[in-house]
Amino acid sequence: MALTTVSSDRLATNVKNTNFTSAEKQDLTDDIKPLLGSSGGGRKNLVINGAMQVAQRGTSNTAQGSGYLTVDRIVYYNQGIDNDVTKAQVDIAAGTTPYTSGFRKAFKLTNGNQSSGAGAADIIEFGQKIEAQDIANSGWNYTDPNSKITLSFWCKSSVAQNFNFFLVTSDGTAQSYPYETGSLSADTWTKITKTIPGNSNLQFDNNNGEGLFLNFPIFYGTNYTGSTNLNQWNTHSGSARTPDQTSTWYTTNGATFEITGIQLEVGSVATDFEFRSFAQELALCQRYYYRPIDENNKYLCLGFSDTSTMVSGFLQFPVTMRANPSIDASYGVSGSIGYWRIANGNFGGDKYIDNAWSIIGQTPNATRVYATPRASLTVGEVGFIESKNSSSYMAFAAEL
Repeated sequence: MALTTVSSDRLATNVKNTNFTSAEKQDLTDDIKPLLGSSGGGRKNLVINGAMQVAQRGTSNTAQGSGYLTVDRIVYYNQGIDNDVTKAQVDIAAGTTPYTSGFRKAFKLTNGNQSSGAGAADIIEFGQKIEAQDIANSGWNYTDPNSKITLSFWCKSSVAQNFNFFLVTSDGTAQSYPYETGSLSADTWTKITKTIPGNSNLQFDNNNGEGLFLNFPIFYGTNYTGSTNLNQWNTHSGSARTPDQTSTWYTTNGATFEITGIQLEVGSVATDFEFRSFAQELALCQRYYYRPIDENNKYLCLGFSDTSTMVSGFLQFPVTMRANPSIDASYGVSGSIGYWRIANGNFGGDKYIDNAWSIIGQTPNATRVYATPRASLTVGEVGFIESKNSSSYMAFAAEL
């Protein structure tokens, strides 16, 4: 018997014409559309790099600072820690459930020795910030409690405990939605799924600012925890972001936490993860961070000597960045940071660049790059502005 193809919109309309309550109709519509692929034609996953494939900044970081440090789109923050936490992009072991489901990379935290114990002001957390316009234009009727989004991810902790995570909005009066993983078995990958209703207090402006933060606090001290309701929207309170948290992971030297497969999608069911090619994921990440490199893992830009003391170049970004970017640069550990290489085939005339890179006139699409070589220049020379090695680089950031 031949099967008749029915569009998701037609099927959803038929559902709405039946004798269900409005809430039941909305649930059925939300369930059916993803299964028919209506959201799969574009980007159903509102999370970027949820499979942790892209790490333009590097695969490991042990610095005690906060920010975007390794895996793209994952922001990390700590406060009050005694010893460094290692942040890393790691391989998922073959034969595990995430691996057999198609995942190959994860984001991993490895705890240092927090020798002074769990302080009230201590924090270890990470997460992803999503642009407000991506939520506003997602198809989620976020002010209607009958309209749902679903968050799903795989995680693994070396310590058996329950974790309290939350989502928090930025526009209007901030609202937060705390939830728990339930007790995780040690060293066991577990898939977490949370279906989240809309709420009349939610606001997402149609702009490129921060709209929603998926926050994964591995530990909050009691300055940031308190009386709040799980599995419902609350007016966000910085002193009661989640209920009080278990400190076992935080006080265990060398404890680890891994996560992959983060997906946020419109609808009341968690559908299969939307795998995107590395090239697609990289392009999405480059809206927020772009690090141009040549075949030798160096920064490279075509330029010219416009004065006897300055070289400048023009760089076109591969995608439109979220906003006018700032410069993110590393100058190596010692000595010169790069070269001015005259494009005449004779690299013996290289002139060292000792001073910091700089940019001017940047837009979301392009920027001019400036550098000051050590020796005097011949005005009008054409050449390359190049970093000395992979430890000195120039990159561009327009992160949320």
